[in-house]
Amino acid sequence: MELKGKTAVITGAASGIGLATCEAMAREGVSGIAMVDRSAAVNDAAQKLNADAGREVAFAFVGDVTSQEFRRGVFSTMHSKFGTVHLCVPAAGITRDRLSLKINKDTGKADVYPLEDMRTLLDINLIAPIYWAIECVASIAEERVRKGLGRWDPAEGAQGCVVMIGSVSSTGNKGQISYATAKAGLEGAQATLAKEAIFFGTRCAIIHPGYTDTPMVRSLGEEFIKDQILPHTQLRRLCRPAEIADAIVFMMKNSAVSGSLWVDAGWHPAA
Repeated sequence: MELKGKTAVITGAASGIGLATCEAMAREGVSGIAMVDRSAAVNDAAQKLNADAGREVAFAFVGDVTSQEFRRGVFSTMHSKFGTVHLCVPAAGITRDRLSLKINKDTGKADVYPLEDMRTLLDINLIAPIYWAIECVASIAEERVRKGLGRWDPAEGAQGCVVMIGSVSSTGNKGQISYATAKAGLEGAQATLAKEAIFFGTRCAIIHPGYTDTPMVRSLGEEFIKDQILPHTQLRRLCRPAEIADAIVFMMKNSAVSGSLWVDAGWHPAA
């Protein structure tokens, strides 16, 4: 699928994988990119991307990705500027890492993972990405209705693509009961949406990055990275955001690549 001239929505776009994906798409000639983030830093990121690209391609949106009103507003604004939104990478995410339970040595009672943390993380890392993805498919589906088109025919060529951000943690990872649950849930969502969205000529895939050099991973601490991550990574380094972004663009451009792709720098955790 040719990305040039398409319109994209990327969440978590102020830094890390989201920002790198915006940069990669701009190089591919995407017409418009909605850079979505909860941080106002996305404004500077969009301004820099436009300066680097030499054209107005990036448009910053600051808000809560779990808000339906905000999400619909982003798509409505991009539609008014460019028409159909063809591409979506819902990359926004958080961590709330800790063991599912710890025993209090003084009382002998179990300290259980906070329910509030579980709900917050699932809202941001699982439910929100699903609905940003569906909104993109809806944009394409509604345009087809306006054109009087029904079920997509392969002769038309791929109409759009969504790439979910999974994780190597989707297979389970100690201390990540909520994060691993969310990423595993995205696999089911991707597989289901892929079967439904192709009716409208839209592909849905999922990429599973390994530990990547992002602010979220760096917040784990250099000692943790050195002792708990690098020894179990064949390349003995963190993945780079640009490497993940390149893989995302590859998945979008090559319509024969569907399902899931693991980009993990050789991650093999200990039992």
